[in-house]
Amino acid sequence: MGYCIAASDMAVFAAQLRREERAKGTLEKYLRDVGALRRWLAGRPVTQDNLAEWKARLLEAGYAPTTVNSMLAAVHAFLRCMGWTECRVKFLKIQRRLFREHRRELTRAEYARLLDTARQQGRERLALLMETICATGIRVSEVQYITLEAVGLGRAEIALKGKLRTILLPGKLCRKLQKYARKQNIASGEIFLTRSGTPLSRRQIWGEMKGLCALAGVEKSKVFPHNLRHLFATTFYQSCKDIARLADVLGHSSIETTRVYLLTTGREHRRALDRLGLVS
Repeated sequence: MGYCIAASDMAVFAAQLRREERAKGTLEKYLRDVGALRRWLAGRPVTQDNLAEWKARLLEAGYAPTTVNSMLAAVHAFLRCMGWTECRVKFLKIQRRLFREHRRELTRAEYARLLDTARQQGRERLALLMETICATGIRVSEVQYITLEAVGLGRAEIALKGKLRTILLPGKLCRKLQKYARKQNIASGEIFLTRSGTPLSRRQIWGEMKGLCALAGVEKSKVFPHNLRHLFATTFYQSCKDIARLADVLGHSSIETTRVYLLTTGREHRRALDRLGLVS
C-alpha cells in the first residue's frame, strides 16, 4: 500500500517535531529532506520500492553515503509520525571512519588567523562569537543562551533536544563579553544580536565566517561554526584525556558520538603507521 505526501502531512510532521522540542536547524533539515522526496515523487505514492529507488538516485547524483543516510533518517521520522513505517528502507552500511579529511580539519593556527582577520576588519562581534563557540564547545544553535545574566554567573544553562546542561564560561571570556555588552549598550538578555536587536541566524553566522577565509588564508571547506566545536573537543580531550567528561560537556548522549569528534586527520594517521616501523 502507498501513501501520497500532502502539504497537510508536512504541517503535521512540523508540529510533531516542535512537540519533540527539536532544534530549529533539525526541524528545517527534516522538512527540507522530506520535501525533496515529495518533489522527486511528483505525486507518486510513498512505497518501499519508490523509497529504495530514491535512495539509489541520490547516490547516483553524487550525494555522500552519510548525507543519504541523514536524509533517510529525516524521512523515517516522517514515516513514523504518519504511521507509514512499512515503507521504510535500510540505511546504507558505512564502515566506521578512522580519520577525518585533512581539508576539513581546522587547526589552532588557522583559528588564530580567522580571529586576527576579524579584528583587523573591525568585526569585533564576529571575533568574539567565534571565541565563545570555540572556548565553550557550544553548538551554533546554543549561542542564544549566552546572555548577560549567564556571563554574570559564569555559566549558561542550555535547554536543547529535551535535555538540560550547564556550560561553564571561562573567566577571561566573561570579561570580554561584559566589555562588549557595555559598548553595545546591552543591559540584559542575549549578547550576540544584529544591529536591529534580533538574534543572529545560523545562516548569517555561516556567511560572516566564510567571508574571512580569503583574507585569513584558510580554505572555505574548514570554516563553519561546527568546526569550532570540533576544535574545542580535540583541545579539551588533549588536556584531560577523559572522553566521558567531554561527552557531558558537549551534551552527547552517546560516547560513540563524541568519538567522531576526536578522529585524527589522515596525515596524523599515516605518521602513526610510519612510526610502527613495520616496513624494512
